[in-house]
Amino acid sequence: MNQQNDERAINVVKHMMEHDLFSQWLGIEVLEIKEGYSKIQMTVRKEMINGFGIVHGGIAFSLSDSAFAFACNNRNVLSVALDTAINFTKPVHVDDILIAEAKELHNGKSTGLYHITVTNQHNHVVALFKGTCFRTNKSLIPTDNPAV
Repeated sequence: MNQQNDERAINVVKHMMEHDLFSQWLGIEVLEIKEGYSKIQMTVRKEMINGFGIVHGGIAFSLSDSAFAFACNNRNVLSVALDTAINFTKPVHVDDILIAEAKELHNGKSTGLYHITVTNQHNHVVALFKGTCFRTNKSLIPTDNPAV
């Protein structure tokens, strides 16, 4: 990995965030992007609570899924989720600040494997997510664009 690749990764994720209304609705803030890596955060809001008085599991899943998408697509190769799984380790509460860190475990020609750890503001692991992506032969941003 080099600085030019990391700059491309940042530009791709900026493009993705501009068009990702769901991640915007979640209130996701991008903290760090490197090739094959992403770190993002969000603050949990009261409308994200479930009937048990804790935050709906879909929130941690969605945050993880966004981190996964940013990590596996940031080489400007359109990649889609093929398989995902999540384990919830601690409850999430309103006003928690969640941080999702996606690390690439495998970058193949047609698939990629990623591990995403979700922690709260106390650095407690609240969820572990694993995602496998399928790589298409398409670009997210046209390759003649100087940003990539």
